[in-house]
Amino acid sequence: MLAGTRVIDFTHFVAGPLATMTLADFGADVVKVEAPKKGDDFRYYPPSDPELEAQGAPYLWTNRNKRSLGLDMKSPAGLSVAKALIESADVLVENFSTGVMERFGLDYETCRKINPRLIYCSVSAYGRTGPYADRLGFDPIAQAESGFISMNGYPDRQGVRTGSAIMDISTAMTATNAILMALLARAKDGLGQFVEVALFDTAILMTGFAAMQHLTTGHEPKRNGNTSPDTCPSGVFQCEDLPFYINCGNDGIFVRLFEQVLERPDIAHDPVLSKRANRLSQRERLFQLMEEEFAKHPWSHWQPKLRAAGVPSGQVRTLAQALASDESRSRNLVNRIPHPVKGWIPNVASPLRLARTPAMDSKAAPAVGADTNEILGDVLHFNEDRIRELREAGAFGS
Repeated sequence: MLAGTRVIDFTHFVAGPLATMTLADFGADVVKVEAPKKGDDFRYYPPSDPELEAQGAPYLWTNRNKRSLGLDMKSPAGLSVAKALIESADVLVENFSTGVMERFGLDYETCRKINPRLIYCSVSAYGRTGPYADRLGFDPIAQAESGFISMNGYPDRQGVRTGSAIMDISTAMTATNAILMALLARAKDGLGQFVEVALFDTAILMTGFAAMQHLTTGHEPKRNGNTSPDTCPSGVFQCEDLPFYINCGNDGIFVRLFEQVLERPDIAHDPVLSKRANRLSQRERLFQLMEEEFAKHPWSHWQPKLRAAGVPSGQVRTLAQALASDESRSRNLVNRIPHPVKGWIPNVASPLRLARTPAMDSKAAPAVGADTNEILGDVLHFNEDRIRELREAGAFGS
């Protein structure tokens, strides 16, 4: 779908690389520009295979379908190559600290003069302007400062961050959306633009509708563990052999749960309990009744009954169980892709399914500078003499 779109990727870690990888998944030519030899710091996050130099599992997860160019941006020769790439590009994405691109002479205004059609996406912690533009930010800091941590966990202890870097991931998704909208706008008027996405802004969005609840009532969200402050009964329950989650999001689900699954029509049609707002104050009573019933049988007994009754529910799984689950296999979410050293490596598939314009066949994330000569030749059309001059001038490191 994005074949013919060239993306110059000056990003590292998660939020930037995951955004450009999504574009690459659908055919964009993503050129990852990184320091020669060392490359993106995220390459060294564990675990890593000793046969794969600077290609740890987290790096492989965020950089498939890209080409790597090892470029010394601090050398005049390297900078000239970067500008040549920008001149040929449709999109530039960067997530350096504020001021770094300006010091390179690659700020938006400069790049716009080189290429007026360029879409320049800047991913930062707190935005590129204002009193906090200089602040560094990582996912857990955004979780902490947005109020997200204060909402998660149990009320008798400190709030907790999520194990997954969800602010980085959601910022990547936001950046991808913004880039695609800018491409649509350019298709109409032929002009590029500056696109800005900030980790903190996205983190505020990720607090969900709790933010609007607070703004309209002044109520400060409390930590509720695995229960829901808005629906009841919703939470984790233990059957004879394992824990599972039930979400009773409306009155109809509640009726089906107690009438068809637990065979308690007296509870299902109780004039008080059949109303969502009333059930919130009866949570302990309902939970005790449910725990007693669910403990009598294993999940193999309850799962088909819950499914038949249309009650949203699911086993509380480990990550290993989830990746190996029937649901995961049915969606082909875990597969294998070719690798030039290992033969193949495991891969987590894109969740985006487009019937007419699907994602391209995946290619493993590249080694540092693996595609340097290829990019110089087929993208910039440099001949061997020009490449040799640049190499001698230190454009690609010592």
